[in-house]
Amino acid sequence: MSRILITTDYLKPGDPVDVYVREHGHETVHAPLRGRRDRDELVGLLDGVDGALIANEPMTADVLAAAPTLKAVVRSGVGYDSVDVAAASELGILVSNLPGINANAVAEFTMGAILASSRRLVELAVGVAEGRWPRTDGHELRGSTLGLVGFGAAARAVVPLARAFGMTVLCRTAIAPDPGAPAPDVEFVDLDTLLSRSDVVSVHTALTPATRHLIDARALSLMKPAALLVNTARGAIVDENALAAAVRNGAIAGAALDVCEVEPLPQDSVLRCVEGITVYSHMAGQTVEAREAAGREAAVELVNALSGRPAFRVNDPSVHRFRVTLRE
Repeated sequence: MSRILITTDYLKPGDPVDVYVREHGHETVHAPLRGRRDRDELVGLLDGVDGALIANEPMTADVLAAAPTLKAVVRSGVGYDSVDVAAASELGILVSNLPGINANAVAEFTMGAILASSRRLVELAVGVAEGRWPRTDGHELRGSTLGLVGFGAAARAVVPLARAFGMTVLCRTAIAPDPGAPAPDVEFVDLDTLLSRSDVVSVHTALTPATRHLIDARALSLMKPAALLVNTARGAIVDENALAAAVRNGAIAGAALDVCEVEPLPQDSVLRCVEGITVYSHMAGQTVEAREAAGREAAVELVNALSGRPAFRVNDPSVHRFRVTLRE
C-alpha cells in the first residue's frame, strides 16, 4: 500500500478526494498547509511517503533528497514554481500540475479586482464601515485598454469578459499564440508597448528566472499615471519595493494583488498601508467549483502517476529510473 501525503488546505479526510485515493489502494495522510511550513516539518511529513498532493510547499532539492521513498508530486493547481523540478528529475521523482484547472475562476477574479480598483469599491466600503460617507469618483472600463502579460488559460479566459465590458485587449507573450486557436480580439505587442498603452496591466505569466521582477521600476515608469496593475500569477513577478514607491509617488494609480513574494503577507511588508494598493489572500483560483475540479483531477493524476501513466507531467525523470523500479 502506497502512502500519500495531502497538504492542500481544502482537502480533508473522508472527502471525495480522500475516498478516491483510498479506493485505489493508497493510504492517506492529511497535513493542511495554512501559512508557512519549515523544511524540517516538511521532511518529517514526507517520511515514508510515496506520493504527495501538495499546495504550495517549498519542495526544494534538499527536501526532495531527504524523501527517499517519494515517487510522484502533484500540484493541486497550475503553478509549480515551489518545486525544484530539475532536482526532482535527477532523483527520479515525477512532477505534475493541473494546467487550466482554475482558469475561469482566475479570470472572473481578475475582472472583479479590476472593477473593485477602478471604482474604488474596497476604499468606499471601508469608509462606510468606519462611519464615513466617502464620495470618491472611479473610472468606467468601457473604452479603456487592458494589457495581459502572458496568454495562458486564465489570460485567454479574461479576454471575452474584458471585451464584454468594452475594453480593448493587448497581450505580451513570450510564447507564440497557437495558430490553430486564433485570438481576433487581441492585439499582440511587446512589453514596453503594452505598458505604455494600457489603462490596466494584468499579470498572468509563469514565474521563471526571466520573469522574476519583470514588473520593476523601469516597467512601472512606462505605465500611465492613471493606470492600475493587477497580479493573480506569482508575487515575485512584481518588484514590491518598486511598486510601493510607484503608487506612493503617483507614477501609477494603484494595484490589486492576489499574490505576494512572501505569503501570508508579512506585517512589515512595504505593501501595507499604501493608499491605492489592495492585497488579497491568494484566492483568485479558489472557488467551490474550481476546488472541486482541482481536487478531483489532482487525485486522478496522482493515482495515474504512481502507476506510470501521468497525463500532465512537467518533467521527464524516465532518463533516470523511477524510485519504484529501484526498490523492486
